[in-house]
Amino acid sequence: MIDDEGRAERWIRFGAVVETHRVSAHNQFVGFAPGAVFAYVRWACGPRGAVGARLDILQAVERGAARVAIPGVTPGAVSLLRLNGWSRVRHALAVIDAVAETGVALEAVAPDHWRHVHNRMTAGLLPQAYGAARHRALKLRLALGGDGRS
Repeated sequence: MIDDEGRAERWIRFGAVVETHRVSAHNQFVGFAPGAVFAYVRWACGPRGAVGARLDILQAVERGAARVAIPGVTPGAVSLLRLNGWSRVRHALAVIDAVAETGVALEAVAPDHWRHVHNRMTAGLLPQAYGAARHRALKLRLALGGDGRS
């Protein structure tokens, strides 16, 4: 995570951090268990204002597993959602907040829901809500030995 106040910031919006290593007053590394889902937000600002924003919702992988390269994420991760631009990122953060208001832990949301949000927002459509009923269905699928896919 980087915090260069007023110029660039990178932070974890949600996720169960299992390891933290502080590099400096403004820079630290965080680690997640394989399979953990987390949201990584980045923005940069120039002399005339914001120049970029990105939101990634990712799933940590075992070493050697298939993954995509994400700047700032080592060794990479499975991409569930990737959005660029302030308007999309701001809208996605509002979607995340709406899920949080249901009481479901964000890192426990079905990974396929985040893929759904990515696909709908990329197409300029509103994503479906994620609530207690859908989360119960995920828990039942997992209890029956499923992989949690919708």
